[in-house]
Amino acid sequence: MRNHFGLILNWFKAHGTMSSGSVEGLNYNAKLAMKNAYGFRTFRAIEIALFHKLGALPESELTHKFV
Repeated sequence: MRNHFGLILNWFKAHGTMSSGSVEGLNYNAKLAMKNAYGFRTFRAIEIALFHKLGALPESELTHKFV
């Protein structure tokens, strides 16, 4: 808490004028990505799904190359 003391004080200095809507939006998108990633076997796959959802990265058409 000591490391973030200055940031905590900033919230009180703003007198509640800042909205937490953007944080709530990111939290919702992260939960949705985790829900969609249900059944992935590795944490790396879930991590990639989160990067694509939160970073708006392009998704490939095929995940495997068929010969």
